[in-house]
Amino acid sequence: MKQAIGYGILASLFFAVTFILNRSMNAAGDSYLWSAALRYLFMLPFLFLIVYRRRQTTQVYRAIKNEPAAWLLWSSVGFGLFYLPLTFAANYGESWLIAGLWQCTIVAGILLSPLWGVRIPGKNLAIAAFILIGVFVLQMEKAAGENMGQNYLYILAVLVAAVAYPLGNRKMMLLCRDELNTTQRVFGMTLCSMPFWLLTAGAALLQSGLFSWSQAMQSLIVALFSGVVATLLFFKATTMVMHNAKKLAVIEATQAGEVVFSLLGGCLLLGDALPTTLGCIGLLVIVIGMLANSLTTAS
Repeated sequence: MKQAIGYGILASLFFAVTFILNRSMNAAGDSYLWSAALRYLFMLPFLFLIVYRRRQTTQVYRAIKNEPAAWLLWSSVGFGLFYLPLTFAANYGESWLIAGLWQCTIVAGILLSPLWGVRIPGKNLAIAAFILIGVFVLQMEKAAGENMGQNYLYILAVLVAAVAYPLGNRKMMLLCRDELNTTQRVFGMTLCSMPFWLLTAGAALLQSGLFSWSQAMQSLIVALFSGVVATLLFFKATTMVMHNAKKLAVIEATQAGEVVFSLLGGCLLLGDALPTTLGCIGLLVIVIGMLANSLTTAS
C-alpha cells in the first residue's frame, strides 16, 4: 500500500505540469481546444512505442475488438470529458486555483463506489468532505468576483472533469480486469479516444487556425510528463488496489498534492498571484485532508 501511495503522490507532481502549462498557454492567447487535443495526439506515438517494444500491442487490439463500443465510450469519458473541460477552465484562474477545485474528483471517486456494488467507505467519505471544505474555502475569493457567470462556468467544467476521470478509469479497469497491464490500458484508452480528439482538433482549426510552435512544445511537455508519466503512475497505483474500495479512495486522494505543486510552480514560473490568507487556509485544509485520508487505510 505504501508503494501505491508513493506512486500516487509522484503522479500528482507530474500532473501539476498540466495546470501550470495550461495556464501558461492560456496567458499567451493559445486555443484551449488545441491545448487539449495536442496532449493526446502527442501521447499516442509515445505509448505505442512503449507497448510495441514490449510486444504487447496484439493483446490491446484484441481487447478493443472484443468490446469496441465500451472502449470508445469510456475512453472518451475518461480522457475526453476529463481533459477538455480542464483546459477550458484554465481560462478563468491561476493554476493552483484550478488544481484546488479539481480535488472534487476525490469525492467523486468515493461516491461512484455504489455503481460497482460497493458500500461507500464512511471514514474516507467524511475526510473527503473535509477536503471539499478546503476546496470551497479556496474558491470563495474567486467566487466573489464581478463576473459570477464565468465563475460558475469554469466550476461546472472542472466538476465534469472531476467525475469523468474516475468514472472512465474505473469502468476501464473493470473492462480490462487482469487481461491488460496499466501501460496497455492507457495506450488502448488513448487510441480509442482519438475520434474525440480529432473532432476537437478540427474545431480548433476552424476556430483559431493552426497552433503556435510554443503551444506545440508546451503540449509535448504536458503529453510526456502528465499524459504518459503521471497517467501511468496513477493508473498503476489504482490498479494495485483496485479490489479494495477504501484503499482505492486513498490513492485517488493523493491527487490533492497537485494543489501544492501547482501553487509552487505557478507562482515561481508564471508569476501567478499568491493565495490570500483565506486561500492559504483552504490549501492547508486540503493537504491535511489528504494526509488524514491516507492514515485511514485499513490493514
